[in-house]
Amino acid sequence: MINKTINKLVMFLGIFLMFGIIMFPNMREVIGKMMDMFLKPLFGDLPIYMIIFVLAAFTGIYASLIQKYTMDWSLMKRVQEKSKLIQKEMRQAQLSNNAQKIKKLEGQYQEMMGDQMEMFKQQFKPMLYISIISIPLFYWVYLLISQNPGASMVFPFWGQQILNSKVLWQFQYWLFWYFLCSMSVSQMTRKALNVGGM
Repeated sequence: MINKTINKLVMFLGIFLMFGIIMFPNMREVIGKMMDMFLKPLFGDLPIYMIIFVLAAFTGIYASLIQKYTMDWSLMKRVQEKSKLIQKEMRQAQLSNNAQKIKKLEGQYQEMMGDQMEMFKQQFKPMLYISIISIPLFYWVYLLISQNPGASMVFPFWGQQILNSKVLWQFQYWLFWYFLCSMSVSQMTRKALNVGGM
């Protein structure tokens, strides 16, 4: 009972952090300043691009750990294999114009929808857990970048770039660097932990 209550509170907090910025635009600055009290002394005078790398690596590691222990990977494997098999058989039935087989496969596909919904829920839940940690970190980096508008780093091929300037549309260089580091570390961690191993 206590675990269920805690689980619901954590999920509610995750949803609030994900969508709260839309309802309360000032929330980003408030949370950023709260995080600043804890994180600024921790990182000291480290260059901003190194701070982003450390936080992104941390994000990649804990996201992989959360996914490993909150998702049923055997269910994922079963649903994916069943879906591939049904699709293959459906193509063959359509090519041979086998109406009876097509109807039977459509029934099987409908039955599988329940498993696919469960799979979606399993993917959504860790995303909420991850957001509880990653969104406040994002808000802090956003605050840090806004306080240091001239902060830059050297990118391969692009050379020296201001971190708060835009790569594409509203996507800034610091975000690109964050995602690049996070995804790289996440891939290595997932490989080491066999997360999602099929």
